Amino acid sequence: MDGNATTRHKNVALLSVTSTLADRVTTSDELDRRLQPVLKRLKLPKGLLQRVAGVIERRNWSDGQTFEKAAIDAGKRALAEAGIRPDQVGLLINTSITRRNLEPSVAVHLHDGLGLGSAALNFDIANACLGFVNGMNLAASLIDAGQVDYAVIIDGEDFDDVQNNTVERLLNGNIARRDFMSEFASLTLGSGAAAAVLGRADAHPEGHRIVGGITRSASQYNDLCVGTIDGMFTDAKGLLKHGMELVVQAWTDAKKEWDWAGMDRYVMHQVSDIHTADFVKSAELDRDLVPLTYPRLGNVGSASIPITLAGEKETLSKGDRVLLMGVGSGINTAMTEIAW
Repeated sequence: MDGNATTRHKNVALLSVTSTLADRVTTSDELDRRLQPVLKRLKLPKGLLQRVAGVIERRNWSDGQTFEKAAIDAGKRALAEAGIRPDQVGLLINTSITRRNLEPSVAVHLHDGLGLGSAALNFDIANACLGFVNGMNLAASLIDAGQVDYAVIIDGEDFDDVQNNTVERLLNGNIARRDFMSEFASLTLGSGAAAAVLGRADAHPEGHRIVGGITRSASQYNDLCVGTIDGMFTDAKGLLKHGMELVVQAWTDAKKEWDWAGMDRYVMHQVSDIHTADFVKSAELDRDLVPLTYPRLGNVGSASIPITLAGEKETLSKGDRVLLMGVGSGINTAMTEIAW
């Protein structure tokens, strides 16, 4: 296959991964109560978020919290955990979907907040929910190339306005069932932040080797999930169908070069019960090896995978094999192996 859809890294390690969770908990029962008038009018049952998506609650930022402050907090703790000083960092990549303005980049605020040196390259990478994994792979390539010694991959997500705008529109608009279901995914979103530090493996034998991975794209389906500040509008059936087709294709293609059937952990982008169950069945995975955060945190966008990995790190042992895997609107998929 042409292109660079398969990558192997030579000398890169994950030195740390941390998360900062939003303080305020919003339950699906609470959203049900707010949406009761429209649910009654459309003759929809309560509990759809729990039964269909498996999302019991999600987090929202409290007063005084912002996604930038949370990302900086996660970044500072990731640097401390890795034992790396800010002046040693040569690259910062922000991968958040969230941004308050078109310019400047979110990365410049995080670069300043972390106190990085003026020689540290910084920029945003945006690729829906795959941004963090893409950022890790790009940083790993630059470390392999000898351009930088240490990189910070960082992400803060704020879906609070999206959630509130969606609820208000559903309550006040003359919507039909189809309209309600097209915005259903917006109600599963949650806010949070995460950060990771990467460095050279030969300088950090205690680190976790980033082995490499595979990416695949089905960009002809770019209109199945479109997100704006007002909400996320999704063809749920189409996205599930074609997303699973792409993931299964990538999984099948990967067998030519990778042996991922016996991993010790599968850290997936956290979407819903349906998406998780479909992939577990298609790839014949042991579901006990797939940690879940969406029941309590919802879908935290690009921060979802690192938040889930940060929650698992204390349960992993040296020599364990971990596969990061996700699907992002567009549609794109990526899978990256880490040798813990």
